[in-house]
Amino acid sequence: MLKLPHLLYNWLMNDVEIKTIRDWLQTGSINIFGMPFSGKDTHGHELSKMFNAPLIGGGDILRSSKGPKHIQEHIGKGHLAPSDEYLAIVLPYLERAEFNGRPLILSTVGRWHGEESSVLEAAKKSGHSVKAVIYLSITEDEARKRWMLANRQRDDDAEHILETRFKEFHDKTLPVVEYYRDLGLLIEVDGIPARQQVTDEIFLQLAALAKSQ
Repeated sequence: MLKLPHLLYNWLMNDVEIKTIRDWLQTGSINIFGMPFSGKDTHGHELSKMFNAPLIGGGDILRSSKGPKHIQEHIGKGHLAPSDEYLAIVLPYLERAEFNGRPLILSTVGRWHGEESSVLEAAKKSGHSVKAVIYLSITEDEARKRWMLANRQRDDDAEHILETRFKEFHDKTLPVVEYYRDLGLLIEVDGIPARQQVTDEIFLQLAALAKSQ
C-alpha cells in the first residue's frame, strides 16, 4: 500500500483532488466498517465535514429514543440487532428529504452478513448509491488499548461486553467486509497509525478510486 509523507500528501490533496472525489461521489454514499474502537466515528466525521455529507450510524439510530426498548437492551449487551428489525428501522433514514441532493457517510450500515443487498438496494433507491466501502483494519490488541484510554459512556463499552462485540464483528460483520471486497467496492486502510496518517490514506485511496472510474 502506498504511503506518502504528510507534507507531500497535503501538496497532492489540493482543491483539484478534492473536486475529483466530490464529482465522483455526487449524491452517493460511503459506508465505513471496522471493529470497536477502530476510528469509524472519528473518520466518519472527517468525511462528513469534507463533503458536507450527513453522517448516519445505524447503531446511533437504534440507541436513540427512536429505537425500540427491546432492541436497545439487545445491543446494550453487545449483540447485533436482528436483521429484519434493523433494516426496517434504519434504512428509511436514507430517504429523508433533508438528504436529497447530498452525499451520505454511513457508519457501518448493515452489520450482519445477509443485509448487504438490502442496504445496496435502499441506498440506490434513495439516490445515494454506495460508491465505496472503507474498512479500518486494526487488531483486537489495538482495540483493547484504545478501549483502556477511551472516555467510555455507553453500556456496551463494559469490558465483558466488549468481548461479545469482538465476536459479533468476527462472526457476522467481517463476512460483510468480504462481500464488498468481492464487489470491488472495498478500500482497506490500516487504522493503527496516527489519526492524520489514516485520514491521509483514506483520501488518497478515495482519490485513486475516483480517478479510476
